[in-house]
Amino acid sequence: MPFDPQASFGKSLFFGDILEDQLFPYPQMDADSRETVREIVTATGKYMAGIDTTRLDRTGEMPASWDGSVAVTLGAHSSIGFKGLLLFGTDAQKRKWLPKLATGEMIAAFCLTEPGSGSDAFSIRTRAVKSADGSHYVLNGEKIWITNGGIADFFTVFAKTSPDTETQKGKITAFAVTRDLGGVTHGPHEDKMGIRASVTTTVRFDDVKVPAENVIGEEEKGFKVAMSILNHGRTGLGAGCVGGQKRLLQLASEHAQTRKQFGRPIGSFGLVKEKLGRMAMRCYASESLCYVVSATIDRSGVDYSVEGAATKVFNSEALWVAADQALQIAGGMGYMREQPYERVVRDVRINRIFEGTNEILRLYVGLTGVQKPGEFLQGLGKDLANSLNDPIKSLGLLRDYGRRKVRQTLPYGRTQITRAHESMRKQVANVEDAVQELASLTESVLRRHGRQIVEKQFATRRLADVAIDLMAMLAVISRTSSLIQRRGLAACENELNIALAFCTDAHHRVQQNFHAASHNNDEEIKAIADRALATGKYENDILL
Repeated sequence: MPFDPQASFGKSLFFGDILEDQLFPYPQMDADSRETVREIVTATGKYMAGIDTTRLDRTGEMPASWDGSVAVTLGAHSSIGFKGLLLFGTDAQKRKWLPKLATGEMIAAFCLTEPGSGSDAFSIRTRAVKSADGSHYVLNGEKIWITNGGIADFFTVFAKTSPDTETQKGKITAFAVTRDLGGVTHGPHEDKMGIRASVTTTVRFDDVKVPAENVIGEEEKGFKVAMSILNHGRTGLGAGCVGGQKRLLQLASEHAQTRKQFGRPIGSFGLVKEKLGRMAMRCYASESLCYVVSATIDRSGVDYSVEGAATKVFNSEALWVAADQALQIAGGMGYMREQPYERVVRDVRINRIFEGTNEILRLYVGLTGVQKPGEFLQGLGKDLANSLNDPIKSLGLLRDYGRRKVRQTLPYGRTQITRAHESMRKQVANVEDAVQELASLTESVLRRHGRQIVEKQFATRRLADVAIDLMAMLAVISRTSSLIQRRGLAACENELNIALAFCTDAHHRVQQNFHAASHNNDEEIKAIADRALATGKYENDILL
């Protein structure tokens, strides 16, 4: 396909299109940025190395912490706390607050979730009523589970500015709210399972007079602001998950080298090697995805919501597996509190929940992916009906549709990917075939369920899982091809092994999902769940 810098390569997969120009060559950080980042990482590492993170976890304090808590604190501040100001703020707003936010003089927090509102953002009850003269809004409501809630002075707050009606929910507006406006209070530090040293509290707004000039973006367009912020946040969260995987691989490798059983290091045993190998493999794929999505963001104006959601899902789950496997390699020692593993397992569990649960994000990827194919099929039917009196036009429409169908059914020999290195020919062929099968399955699901696809979560999840694996495979193939081209094949043996191994695993998962589309136990699982919901217990106790 011709290069469209505004197109989403993730969405295009559902149409059977691989936007090669957006994936090859693999994006690289420029030299100046690389050096700046390296200096920041080195300085931060030196400072944090002397901090007792175990004590901070147990006391729930946060003067500083070189673990998941500091990542969450910084992420909540910069990745979502004042991201709305960066993306949608006016020049005057940016001049007023960004300098203090950049230096840390002001800490930011993102305030969306409420007691009765989680994934359904439109159900928030916080209200902002505009004054008669239009000079300010009176803000009232409560937000829960707000990271940095107890230490922030700058809050990005979402509130209803139009009433709910019987036919539709009210419109949301985003506001910049500072603690010095008065009426802003926070609750006690939440006692959490993990990331205990990060400050999580409720935040209340009681008759807060928010100046009208504090509206972020447009009035009643706050949902767009929230989703844009979360898209950025998910990408940042995915990057944080890469750092966690690197640290866990380091810990697990060191333990596997030094811990001996049966007269030899446990790292010499095959099942330990398998764990370490797959940890490294998933980390490489996670990192590859992050840089592809970052490059997409840098093009600006591109809808990267599907790619961002996919990165968050894939990377948070890869980190969870890495934490579990690192603890397993450590054995009984890993279960002890003096070791870091049990704390890491508790810390990383939240990543699959916040900034959009992975279940919601899978549905988002799947439903967003089928939207354009659905519009195409609907439009095709209408166009064919309208063109019956014009045989030439009708033949043209059928020809275009026929070409797409042929591409979906023709095995092998496809050439949508031309820039991958020859050493990954088989993996490229598998990806190209799977992309066409995804397009075919998408069309089949749409024809079978139509508008009811929104209720078919099992089917939607399978489509999403295929797309997520394909995005990861493409990122890995692109990155490895670029490395081989720069260094030569002999110098990239490790990276090539990683690419081949990851693509094999991902290909197996993709094929399992395709098979399950027509051979599954969906209805039985739902029936069992319905029974459990109805009885509220396990009915099959053998003693009864």
